[in-house]
Amino acid sequence: VGEQIRKKQQEVVGFLEANKIDFKEFDIAGDEDNRKWMRENVPGEKKPQNGIPLPPQIFNEEQYCGDFDSFFSAKEENIIYSFLGLAPPPGSKVSLSSIELGEDLLDGHEA
Repeated sequence: VGEQIRKKQQEVVGFLEANKIDFKEFDIAGDEDNRKWMRENVPGEKKPQNGIPLPPQIFNEEQYCGDFDSFFSAKEENIIYSFLGLAPPPGSKVSLSSIELGEDLLDGHEA
């Protein structure tokens, strides 16, 4: 499991760095406060059955964005800025309609 988690973390970090998106990593393995904060701030319906969400979990400040799977889907669908709660950079290929469509798909998916 540790190796899988590390790969996912590297993929998220690599993507954020490549797209010059500011981020801060929080170590939950060596920091009990960070671990507790993450577990308390992942919404209940997004937690696995055992109630313990595994990293990476992605937040924009206090706002929960999602886990690796939802990050990966947003990346594939070109709705990553919407997923992260950020405005797309000027001149980015992300069109408003694809963001709206993506959100409609997500809404429908959860229903």
